[in-house]
Amino acid sequence: MLVELPSQLASVATDVATNVRDKVARGGVADLRPLPRVLIDRGPNRSVYRMTGPDGPPSGAPVLLVPPLAAPALCFDLRRGCSLAEHLVEGGRRTYLVDYGSVAFSDRNLGIEHWVDEVLPRAIRKASDDAGGVPVHVVSWCLGGIFSVLTLSDQPDLPVASLTTVSAPFDYTAIPLVAPFRPLVEVTGGHILTPFYRMLGGAPSAVVSRVFRATGFEKEITKPLAILRNLNDRDFLAQIEAVDHFMSNMAAYPGRTFGQLYHRFFRANDLAEGAFALDGRTISLSKLDVPTLVVAGETDSIAPRRAVERLVGLLDHAPEVRFRVAPGGHLGVLTGRRARTTTWRHIDEFLDDHA
Repeated sequence: MLVELPSQLASVATDVATNVRDKVARGGVADLRPLPRVLIDRGPNRSVYRMTGPDGPPSGAPVLLVPPLAAPALCFDLRRGCSLAEHLVEGGRRTYLVDYGSVAFSDRNLGIEHWVDEVLPRAIRKASDDAGGVPVHVVSWCLGGIFSVLTLSDQPDLPVASLTTVSAPFDYTAIPLVAPFRPLVEVTGGHILTPFYRMLGGAPSAVVSRVFRATGFEKEITKPLAILRNLNDRDFLAQIEAVDHFMSNMAAYPGRTFGQLYHRFFRANDLAEGAFALDGRTISLSKLDVPTLVVAGETDSIAPRRAVERLVGLLDHAPEVRFRVAPGGHLGVLTGRRARTTTWRHIDEFLDDHA
């Protein structure tokens, strides 16, 4: 033991020195190279990519990754070694990614119907066509999950084999983070934010990034100390760098879409009842008819378990609805270090069961 302890200390010291050197000389320790990809389709607010590995694209069942608005599509490809897209490709699955690109002031009149009627249906069909016409497995995160549920409920003829939603809230009254603001919103008739997002054409990316960071305020405050304590843990340091990179690439919300999210989701809580009026028709979530996996994060403050689990009780006609809880917050449950052995395993099992 007397010999082993100095040896361990020397190993830790070596790891610290290497990591500090790389952070100073190379600017970081995380491998942020995106997974190789090929553009297969492009349209307004839509680029669809086929992800590839060292030997080209796999030939397994196709999976389409659907991100939310505002958050960059790199949520599915955070960093090498902690990338869901990389994991799926290495697992032999033919993997596609839809990227909405940046949102400009000229996009301010785009509403939820643009993504539900145009962007996602076209991305699904293009991925299916590229894979030889077979149905795709949709894997979505956060608002991408809500848009996917609305799309598949409204257009059941789309070539989809299954749906996975991660951290997608369907009951906004179950989100403690927003509860303190509800009385003020109701007193003002919901108009407290309306002049601002109309004037700005939406929610600017800088605001979105700051709000997202504020949800993890404690972690932001303690982050410098956590880094010092873990200078020998390269994987820990890489994850922090990757999350910072993700945060710095937030996009804006279009004005009309932000208004719908604010008034229809937050104020009226329309989704919780399983029906959503959109562009002259009502979308009933009970019409969704594909196997569905719903995943919630144990410590997710943006989409806590009860808000996410509400979806399970709304899918009356889905052949199977599977619910799982995994470690992590809003982003961590999707692509944190523990997601590799929890959330990703749940997704793998579900996809294999419905291949």
